[in-house]
Amino acid sequence: MQNALSIADDQDLPAAEAGESAASFRSLVDRHARFVYRIALAVARHPQDAEDVLQETFLQLYRGEQWKRVDDERGYLARVAWRLAVRRANSRPREQELPFDLHSPAASPEQSAMDGELEAWLHSRIDGLPEKLRRPLALSALGELKLVEIAALLGLPEGTVRRRIHTARGILRLQLEERNGGKA
Repeated sequence: MQNALSIADDQDLPAAEAGESAASFRSLVDRHARFVYRIALAVARHPQDAEDVLQETFLQLYRGEQWKRVDDERGYLARVAWRLAVRRANSRPREQELPFDLHSPAASPEQSAMDGELEAWLHSRIDGLPEKLRRPLALSALGELKLVEIAALLGLPEGTVRRRIHTARGILRLQLEERNGGKA
């Protein structure tokens, strides 16, 4: 985020105007950087790509001083980050994706191995979902977007987004039951 903040250091503006402008932009970055990063990571599924998308999102916003004219900051940033992340994810070969390695520090090695296996299995099943189901599911999993925001971001009716999330969860639930021999 430090790079995003340095975007606001514009030497071409008069000192007073540059100071106000930079402070206002820094405030915007501080409020929304985590949100933008989480959207980018959900789509690109690669931390370095998500960081690049974060930087590019705020850079695009800063150019032409668009950020001063935006009414719905979260919605605008979500749309820009989403589009940039989709573009970046489509340009990255699949074999270079890194698996998520999230483990509890208190878990035993055996439990960590089982959790890691289940998590890898779940991520592979999520990746196997059709794109029209995977994207709404990923955005809903962020927990910061409301259904109406997800619908606006994807350009779909709210009911369609709700149905796709429900369908994706149902498919994953059935696959988990099959994996566990009938128990979810």
